[in-house]
Amino acid sequence: MRKRTHHSDDSAFAGTKDDLKRFKRDIRWDKLDNTAHLFPVIAGERMSNTYRISVTLTELIDGAMLQQALDLVLPKYEAFDLRLRRGVFWYYFEENGKPAPRVVEEKSFPCRYIRPNHNNSYLFRVTYFKYRINLEVFHVLTDGMGGMSFLKELTFQYLRLAHPELAAITGDFLSQGTTLNREDSFMKNYRRTSENRYRKHKAYLVKGERLHSGEFGVMHGYLNIPELKTVCRTYGASINEYLVSTYIWSVYTEYLHRTTSKYPISVAVPVNLRPFFNSITTKNFFVMVSAEFHPTKDSYTFPEVLGIVQDSLRSQLNSEHLERIFSYNVSSQKNPYLKLFPLPLKNLGMRHVYTRSALANTATITNVGRIDVPEPYKPYIDIFHAFLAISKGQHIKGTICSYDETLVFSFSYDLVDPSVQRGFFRKLAEDGLNVEIETNGVHYG
Repeated sequence: MRKRTHHSDDSAFAGTKDDLKRFKRDIRWDKLDNTAHLFPVIAGERMSNTYRISVTLTELIDGAMLQQALDLVLPKYEAFDLRLRRGVFWYYFEENGKPAPRVVEEKSFPCRYIRPNHNNSYLFRVTYFKYRINLEVFHVLTDGMGGMSFLKELTFQYLRLAHPELAAITGDFLSQGTTLNREDSFMKNYRRTSENRYRKHKAYLVKGERLHSGEFGVMHGYLNIPELKTVCRTYGASINEYLVSTYIWSVYTEYLHRTTSKYPISVAVPVNLRPFFNSITTKNFFVMVSAEFHPTKDSYTFPEVLGIVQDSLRSQLNSEHLERIFSYNVSSQKNPYLKLFPLPLKNLGMRHVYTRSALANTATITNVGRIDVPEPYKPYIDIFHAFLAISKGQHIKGTICSYDETLVFSFSYDLVDPSVQRGFFRKLAEDGLNVEIETNGVHYG
């Protein structure tokens, strides 16, 4: 990437006015995708809207070398070399061009709010702890697919520095299959509609005593994928359907104690739209569907709950339905009257819509999917993890990611009572699965 010289004012630029205009236009800028418009509006210290993806290596991390790797990768990855700007009508991205954010050893709880003015204006942070490299991303930049792509390239570059013989095998370039595409796939694929697809009714919310301010709980459960597939086959379910149903079952048994509820247990499930619409964009490209179970009678069995959840999910996972969900949002964004509203008024409207939709779900469970790495790097990589920050009304969230033959189900939470997590893993064990559990020790002081 070319280097830019920063000037404190226009008078520092020696040239004609036309030269000055060309200089100013030379700074790359970009629009936010449709989903990204929401995140700057609702983000803050109490709801950071960040997610973490991490990789654990087989060797201790050298912090200085990791900084060097970030310095090398960031200029190749324009999707992360951005700062957020506030316009009159919309937020927008502008090329950052400052030195990469400082890589530090992790000494605090994860998924904290990213303050750009403390981070060289960047919207992501990189930390490390012993064998683990952590990437935390403000969701305005990209979703989990884009974040995982950047983390892998950062890790590969680090390993090439730590083991120069790797560079001779792999070359010092971005991996084959890594995309830098910045298409707004929402805009490309939407169809004009006025049909509101937002959920309007309230869901059952898991509440209780909160952890101390600033504390953040993390609990990982490790499962053998071949064993998990065997269990799923006995139920006639996919892995996603089984794990989402198990979470709902845990809320039903641990909090509702198998009784009826005025409100449904509803889990928001982000769906990666790229396979449905042939996209390779590094911008956000996902929508939420809801897995819903409404206990209107006493004592459902787990197979009954699973069947209800399956029907709920399968009825929504088709391109026509998914297109209708995001097309309403894009149609609203392109409304010629709404476009004229100044940003503060748009922000008020988006906060209102977000609050209604957030309270319509008990939790969010997202599946990052199966993570693959090129063969030369595999001996140095042990496992990947991912989890989400807490949001309004949702005090427990789940994230799934898989590497090699291990699936990790990660809970992030801010409640003292771990009943839902305990019930979830107990059910897996009852189904014959061996579960190894790891926590960040937040319950132990």
